[in-house]
Order: sequence, then structure tokens, then C-alpha cells
Amino acid sequence: MHVLTVEDISKEEEGRTLVKEVCFSIDAFKKVALMGETGSGKSTVMKMIAGLVQASSGNAYCEGQRIKGPDEVLLPGHPAIAYLSQHFELRNNYRVHELLEMANKMEDEEAAEIYLICRINHLLDRKVHQLSGGERQRIALARLLVGKPRLLLLDEPFTNLDLFNNRIINEVIHQVCNKMAITCVLVSHDPVAVLSWADELLIMKHGQLVFQGSPKEAYARPQEEYIAGLLGEYTLISPEQKMLYKLFGVEETGETIFIRPEKIGIGSDATTGISGTVLEVKFLGAHYRLLIKTSEMDLIAHAETDLGINTVVQLYAKGR
Repeated sequence: MHVLTVEDISKEEEGRTLVKEVCFSIDAFKKVALMGETGSGKSTVMKMIAGLVQASSGNAYCEGQRIKGPDEVLLPGHPAIAYLSQHFELRNNYRVHELLEMANKMEDEEAAEIYLICRINHLLDRKVHQLSGGERQRIALARLLVGKPRLLLLDEPFTNLDLFNNRIINEVIHQVCNKMAITCVLVSHDPVAVLSWADELLIMKHGQLVFQGSPKEAYARPQEEYIAGLLGEYTLISPEQKMLYKLFGVEETGETIFIRPEKIGIGSDATTGISGTVLEVKFLGAHYRLLIKTSEMDLIAHAETDLGINTVVQLYAKGR
């Protein structure tokens, strides 16, 4: 069953096309990520789905019911849809439990489970102005969830958070989707968060949907350089780089390929692979990022140890 169906939805504003004929559907309980560069139309699509922005043409349906825009209804929004913007607001001069009680449609035990998942139990008696940004965001999310939505839209929930709070909200979102009977659409620029969370990935470019499929497919076999770049570092290898093209075992396709750093193995056996020289080393915590010069082009690879500038290494293809 499709919880959400989007049919040829478009948005024009002041002579500019922000979104053009976007179509997709989402099944119940799926976790879907929406990605794209800044200005690609992601947030506009989310707001039209939420019923907060009027579409210029096309329609969106939640559980078969057409979602009306703000030009058609007195109070924008849809009763089954909860939308959390990166610019959310909470009323000051209220205690947290008062805000939650005003929105709550759950039994006490159900609501308590939400507060536990969102890690806000210890905040219920505080006033809004006493909260940090990360705490406010988790309370805003809990406030939406106790309203018992069936579709949750999260528009860049990791933006403007430090690493500590970013990690917490990431874990909260994982638990919300795993423990609640809810469908979720998440907008994010963070490939790590998206790849580890989403069942399906939607990618937008210049207002149009250019990819719909699994995150693994988009990461390992991107259809174009734009998609490859959204999900992490890569090296683009064309048939003109004959040695490297042969090394990665796709010489029969004749197409440009995208090689992720972790697919490049580093060894010392001169009888295998291709020789290269380390030009640059960057420590990234879990690994080192290496820029390696070969006879055909420079490659980006990862290593567990610091090999040092000017070290000569042998490169081979992993996972062949």
C-alpha cells in the first residue's frame, strides 16, 4: 500500500521553476531519504507534500486522499502528516510537558515511550528557554510524534547541530522508525546518515527527480557524476586510462566508471597491480586519506596507517 503518492508535482515562483513534474510513491513503513545539492528543490517538495506550500500543478496523495495546499484550506497541513523543519519553533514561557500535552493524542504509556525514545524524560519540567538547540529539536520531534502521524517528514534535522547532538538525533530517528508504525521521509546532506538509514533514496537535481532506488545502488553504481559526488569521494576513470580501466575489471563496458576510495587496495608486491607514489596524506580519524599518483592519473584511496609522502605502493582492485 502506498502511503504517499506524488504525481507530476511542480512549483513555479516569480518566473522560476523550483520543482518540475516530480513523481514517486512510498510504501507503508518505508524509510526514504531525499538528497540533492542546495537549491535542487528538496525542501519545496517536502513542503508541498506536507500541504504547507501550494503546488503550481500536479497532486500529492496521503493514503489515497489528496493533500490540499494552503490556498485551499484555512489551516495548512494534513492530519496524517507531521513535518519537522530545520527552522522549527517552540513557544517560550511554557514548560515542556505543557507543550507536549497540548499536542498529545496518545495514551499515557504510549506517550511515555515516545519521551523515552526521544530522550527527553529529564526535560519535562523545564521551560523552553532553558533548553539547548539539540534538546529543543528532540522535543519538537516528540511533540509531532504524540500527535500519532502516519507519515513523518524530516527536513534536514542534522543541520546546525554539533557532532554530539547530531549523533543523538540520528540515533533517535533510527529508534523512532524501528519502534513505531510510521513511514518517514528524511532530507539530508549527510551521506553517512542516509546510507546507514534509508530503505530507498530519491535524488533531485535542478528541480527534477534524477534517481529513485536503493542507497547501495546509488553509492556503488551511480548513474552520473552528480549522484556519485553527493554520496562521497570517488575517482572518475574513463576508457582512456587503459591500465586503471583494466585493473578494475570493466574494460568491456566502454563507459566511465566511479571508483570509491575503499575499493582501492594498497600493497607492496611489485608483481601485482599498478605502481603509485603517495603525494598527500590526511588523517581522518578512522583512516588516512591518500592521494596517490600513478602513470595515468591521481587516485584517492584509504589506508589504516600513515604510509608517508613519497612512499611507493602497489594498487589493486578490492572485491573483484
